[in-house]
Amino acid sequence: MALSSCRLAAWLWEQLNALVTDWTQVVDAHGAVGRVPLLLDQVEREEVPEAWDELWDRLFLHGETVSAASFAALPRLAALAPACAQALELASAIVRGTLRHPDGETLLAGCSNEVDRLRELVDQRLRTRPADYNRLFGDLLALAGQYHWSASLGDFADDFYAVSCPGCEAEVTIAVGAYGCYAAIRDWDQGDIERRSLRPAPAEELRDPGRWMHATARRDGQQRLAEGIRYVFGRAECPACASVFNIAEAHTATSLPPALEAY
Repeated sequence: MALSSCRLAAWLWEQLNALVTDWTQVVDAHGAVGRVPLLLDQVEREEVPEAWDELWDRLFLHGETVSAASFAALPRLAALAPACAQALELASAIVRGTLRHPDGETLLAGCSNEVDRLRELVDQRLRTRPADYNRLFGDLLALAGQYHWSASLGDFADDFYAVSCPGCEAEVTIAVGAYGCYAAIRDWDQGDIERRSLRPAPAEELRDPGRWMHATARRDGQQRLAEGIRYVFGRAECPACASVFNIAEAHTATSLPPALEAY
């Protein structure tokens, strides 16, 4: 019953979408027009693996390239998402790729309701503690607008982040994982030298987005992820100049253009 209701919602959205979207003017990742709506028509009627494969290829080429058609397809994918894991995964992947398109944020702004709904669906999935938890957590970050964390945050088994020291501009390697939790200078011959232990943020002192990221991981029993978040939202001592800086702020400054920086 849930599936038929979802298909009906998707069909209704298709009718509205057809009125407001001129698909003859919307280019996909291959530079083609018109193919994406036909593929969406297919998957809205029934599960067609070949159609899904082609949609991934045209809307998220090589796992990184999005296009105008990707964002135009979001409303229809979101309508399918409650009952279709493929639709939820593809829609989330498109949102992850927002900053890879020059007009990505503008195009995504027209789908704010759909993004909110997708975020709710992903959060619901996370509560079930699925095997692909870390990927879904990255999807949640993107749907919350934390694109750089979505792209860079790992599972903290063996994570390294290159940041610039705000005090002296030295390149500092931040390690969080099995090899230790430290700041160091990376030497190509000697490895990480002049290591300094990181100073994790107390959970009660975390600020958003670190606070809700940590709370979500804790809620879902992801202890290693939660502890890693405390470290990357904590502080580090620069091995070169001994100044102490906020790791998350340094990472954001390194990862995003100035106009997009948001701690």
